[in-house]
Order: sequence, then structure tokens, then C-alpha cells
Amino acid sequence: MLNHKRLVVLLSLTTLLFFSSLSLTLCEDDEDLSFLEEPEEASTTHHNDANYPDPDNFDDEDEDDGGGDFSGYDPHSEDEFNDPEVDEKDVVVLIERNFTTVIENNEFVLVEFYAPWCGHCQALAPEYAAAATELKKDGVVLAKVDASQENELAHEYDVQGFPTIFFFVDGVHKPYTGQRTKDTIVTWIKKKIGPGVYNITTLDDAERILTSETKVVLGFLNSLVGAESDELAAASKLEDGVNFYQTVIPNVAKLFHIDPNVTRPALILLKKEEEKLNHFDGQFVKAAIANFVSSNKLPLVTTFSKESAPVIFESPIKKQLLLFVTKKDTEKFIQVFQEASKIFKGKLIFVHVDIDNEEVGKPVADYFGISENTPQVLAFTGNDDGRKFLLDGEVTVDNIKAFGEDFLADKLKPFLKSDPIPESNHGDVKIVVGNNFDEIVLDESKDVLLEIYAPWCGHCQALEPTYNKLAKHLRSIDSIVIAKMDGTTNEHPRAKSDGFPTIIFYPAGKKSSDPITVDADRTVVAFYKFLKKHASIPFQLQKPASPSKTDDSVSSDVKASQSSSTEVKDEL
Repeated sequence: MLNHKRLVVLLSLTTLLFFSSLSLTLCEDDEDLSFLEEPEEASTTHHNDANYPDPDNFDDEDEDDGGGDFSGYDPHSEDEFNDPEVDEKDVVVLIERNFTTVIENNEFVLVEFYAPWCGHCQALAPEYAAAATELKKDGVVLAKVDASQENELAHEYDVQGFPTIFFFVDGVHKPYTGQRTKDTIVTWIKKKIGPGVYNITTLDDAERILTSETKVVLGFLNSLVGAESDELAAASKLEDGVNFYQTVIPNVAKLFHIDPNVTRPALILLKKEEEKLNHFDGQFVKAAIANFVSSNKLPLVTTFSKESAPVIFESPIKKQLLLFVTKKDTEKFIQVFQEASKIFKGKLIFVHVDIDNEEVGKPVADYFGISENTPQVLAFTGNDDGRKFLLDGEVTVDNIKAFGEDFLADKLKPFLKSDPIPESNHGDVKIVVGNNFDEIVLDESKDVLLEIYAPWCGHCQALEPTYNKLAKHLRSIDSIVIAKMDGTTNEHPRAKSDGFPTIIFYPAGKKSSDPITVDADRTVVAFYKFLKKHASIPFQLQKPASPSKTDDSVSSDVKASQSSSTEVKDEL
């Protein structure tokens, strides 16, 4: 009997707890959140130190020629761009109506998808036109498609940026991977359509090639046909931007600085640069030859430019040492850099960046967080990894050698970009920089919501009023931090951004785990619900009391007074 009573009491308590829990859940689901989206006076908005540009003067595409949506381009707006004067008589203009016909009726067609306002396309135009004229005699058609007009073609070929170039062979296309100069376009195409390796049978031919070309590979073979020639030809197909030649004539080999009495096959890479000669000493097979050329075709030090960038970043050697220096200091420090580079051939690419060059050098320096004009050396692991390391000390041969060796041995501490830590950081939205990230974001006692933004990003600007409003509503919740970080000038290993804005949540007590990427709608209510669901520390937001009529009257008087002296923009 006693056990029966205990069972009844236990069941009663269990039922009571269940309904209490259910009641709390229902109350939570039915929580009135309408006040979160109520308009508020613009004069009471808590602004932060975002320093965003005027949204009315902002263009989402300013920083990128890419994008698959061409609807914003007005072909009738003559002020948007000026076509350069280029003789394009041999460039075929393609539209949807003639595209298939041209592709089907020609074995080889190079097609450029461009936009008239694209600066890169305008720079390419004269080089492309000159290449079209030279390749015409080889039966190769160079054509172009205005992607801002031919939307269907652009979408069919998944054009995501400008210029996008495809090479069609018998109707089958693949990306053009060469550089954007006339010579490299011609060389790339000829490698794809020709034998890959060319014979030199006279001294006149040899002298002409040495005079006209800046970089050549010569194989001194036993025969112009057979296994040796086949391996050389196969290697040439793997290496764009360098022409391959072969000879069996000793006097031709001598002209190319090969000992006529050397054991054949022999191979040399000849360049019109500081390091003129590279002798191949490996096994005479395709892979070894291609690897030799790829590792040695760059000069000891490559000056960063639009033309050299693809060669640098597409090299199989991913790790780089970059020298950032002003024009007036270049002559002095480039010699030091060049001397140090000799022991790292085939291991590191040495790159010179002119920080006085506003078009190329300055943006590269900004990207890597180099702000001083004094010579600096930075190590970079490559785009796949993206870690950077800064040489701490003077730029000398010995220091660069030690730095390079430590870099290869993975002994260096990464260098991270950071704005100065704000002197005051009392706003509703906390300002995070690289050097205070650990203190604010990785504080184990706080649930932290972080927006990674870019000052020029239109989507970030659109989000700002909502984000500020969320922070204002949650300012009384001590366990929650609403923060933002300029992703263009600050870095941290725990803050990865695939684009702007990126919003990430770091739960309290779990900072060693991967943070949560926020995929909620960009509204105050959606952000609030996300935080309620994922916050480690429970919180409850109280609906603010309605202001009294007297307060309303005073507020109206203040607002009226303010509007008479300055116009307040309603950001809600």
C-alpha cells in the first residue's frame, strides 16, 4: 500500500514537471518580440566608428569586375567608359546568332567574354588584336563576346568575371591559362595547335631566335625524331610561356652555350636576365624536364606586375619571399635580395613589390598589411594557406638567408594585420581588431556575435542599422557581446571570412571549438532568436516600458529643436 502511494506521488510530480516544462517552452515560443522591430527615433541611434562611405556614392562592383549579373550595365551611357583606339580588324565579334556557326566552322577559336567598362578588358584589347593578326595565318580565330549584351551566352558558359577566355578545339572548350600579352597568347596557342617543339637546322635560325625571344629551351639531341624528341615535345605541352627547340647540330648548340662535345641528350634554359643560363642535369623525361623549366623560368627576383602575377601564383613553387621597397631604395635593396635568392632556387619565389606604384604595388602592400615605407621582407605560404611572416631586422643578405631557412623549416611566428586598438570602446557594438581579438571574442565568459565587414561593402552598410539596433536592445545583457571587425585591415586565425559580411558566433565556454557561422535572416528578431538558441548563458530580454506622455512631449520638443538645426536621416 505504501509503495502504491509513493508511485502515485512520483507520477504526480513527474506530470507536474512535464506540464511546467511544456508551459515554459510554449511561453518561450510565444514570446512577444514585436518591440524588437518597432521604429525608433533616429536621434537616439547609437552610432559606431564605422567610417563607412556615403552609400549614395557606393557601387557594389567597384572592387570587382566579376559577377554573373549584367543587368546593371547601360549600353547607352557614353560617360561610363571610353573605348581605346585599337585596330581589331582580325577579331571576330560574336553574338548569339553567329556564335555556334563560328565555333562549328573553325577548328581553333579563342573567345574572350568581356565587358566594355572593364579596365582589364581594355588593357587586353590591343594585345588581343595583335595576337589575332599574327595567328590568323595559322588558321586560328580570335573572337570576342560583349557579355553585358549577350547575357544568354555569358550564363551558358558560366562567366563569373572579366575577361574570361576560352579556347575551342573542334567545338570543345577549355580555359585559357596564359598571360594577357600578345607574345604569350601566341606562344600558348601555338603550343596547343603545333608540334610543341621546333627544329633549329641553321645558324641563321638560331641567331634569329636568340635575338627575338627572351626565354627559350633548347634540347641538343641525338636525333630530331624518336624517344628523346617525344619526351621534349611532351614536356613543352605542360609548360606555357616558353618556346621549346631542338637541334642535332653542334655549332647551333655552341651558340646556345652548350658544349658541342657534351653527352647527348643535353638541355638548357636561356633567359635575357641576370641569371642567363640554367643547365638541366636530370633524367631526360617529360616530368623532369617540365619541372626544371617551371622552377627556373622565373628570374632570381620577379617584379610584381599585372603580367607577372599569373606566373608567380600559378608556379608549382608556392612559397614566396616578398621585398616591399620604395622606388628610390629599389636599386640598393634589390641587389641584396637577389644575392640571397640564389641559395633558394627551386624552393622559394623571390618577388619585388614597388610600394610607390599606386596601381599594383600599393594594393599588394595594403593586402599584406605593409604600411611603412622602410624596406621590409615578408614570407607568404601561398593562397591555399595564406599565412604571412615578417622579417624582424635589417634587410641584409645574411638576415634574409636565415629568415628563408626558418620559413622553410616552419619555425616562424605568423604576422597578422591589425588596426590600432581603439582608445575608447564603450559603444553598443564593440570594435574588434587583430590585436584585441583574443581579449574580446575569445573571452570564455561571454557569448560573442562578430560581424566581419568591409568598409566599401554595400551589403555591410545595409546591415549596419539592424546590427546597431540589435546591440542597443542587448546592451543590458552582460553575458552577450555584439562586435564587428574590419576584415580588410585585420586578421585572426579564428576569424575566417569567405565574403562580406560574414557573421560568426562564439559561444561562452566553448572558445576552443569551431565557431558557428550565422545563417539567419538579417533582421533583429532573427538574430535575437539565433542568440537565444545558441547562447551558452541563458538570458531573457524584457520588453521596455512605454514612455509616459510627458516623456513623449519632452522628446517631441527635443526632436523639433534638433530638426531645426540639422536634418536627421532615419536609418530605420
